[in-house]
Amino acid sequence: MKNFYYFSICILSILLFSFSEWKDKGDIIAENAEVEMAGTGFKFTEGPAVNSKGQIYFTDQPNDRIHIWDSKKGISLYLEGTRRANGMYFDEQQQLLACADEFNQLIYFDSNKEIHVIYEDFEGKHLNGPNDLWINNKGGIYFTDPYYQRNWWDEDHTEIQNTRGVYYLNPSGEISRVINDFKKPNGIIGTPNGKTLYVADIEDDKIWKYTIENDGRLTNKTFFAPHGSDGMTIDNKGNVYLTSGKIWVYNPKGELIKEIETPEKPSNVCFGGKKRDILFITARTSVYTLKMKVNGVD
Repeated sequence: MKNFYYFSICILSILLFSFSEWKDKGDIIAENAEVEMAGTGFKFTEGPAVNSKGQIYFTDQPNDRIHIWDSKKGISLYLEGTRRANGMYFDEQQQLLACADEFNQLIYFDSNKEIHVIYEDFEGKHLNGPNDLWINNKGGIYFTDPYYQRNWWDEDHTEIQNTRGVYYLNPSGEISRVINDFKKPNGIIGTPNGKTLYVADIEDDKIWKYTIENDGRLTNKTFFAPHGSDGMTIDNKGNVYLTSGKIWVYNPKGELIKEIETPEKPSNVCFGGKKRDILFITARTSVYTLKMKVNGVD
């Protein structure tokens, strides 16, 4: 009887510990917080990027505009006429970089909102249409280059790159194609220490994880999650947020810890606010926010 009692206590303890551990893993949303609409009336929102103040810049690509969301002031127009900016990211100098597929370029906006081209072709041929980017801690830029037919292109525009690839532009301005075996690369995000890169193959419904070498090369390709994400972000716990029908959150081990439903299908995510504790969600015609217990990272 004593042995049975002892065995029962052990089993109960294990179950309680497992439940507590499972609960803690998914406990990333602030208490009583719900997804809230921050703005609507757009055609297709994308590309959220956070600046040093916690403000988030996002695109409405069909309308060729970039807007700013501020947790106190709401939403305002930053610029109209953005060369069809899509994915965006702020560099260390707080310059806003963007994948702009009107002319298939990687660009940045200076303090006067003037546009400057960073890169626009590969091996003498125009890019397919840069989609999303991430800047590592050395100032190097990784960007995805899938192909989506755009109605603002000329009729004779063609997909002339032989690969829908992922590229790395190092701080010296040298370019290399670091992924060439995807069906259609899209979302991309890396860890703050610059050692790990996550890239979505949206057409193959897979997220892949890579080791980033000192020279920017990618090695140790490893399957991470079964979703073809449009956009991605990462929090201070190393959790990776994916957008595919809903928001899926995976811990660094590749374990699903949370599913977040949104009123519209999300396209991209980013952490904003002064404390970087607000998950900002672009979702088709609207943008949404969700208060979190975790924080975003640079």
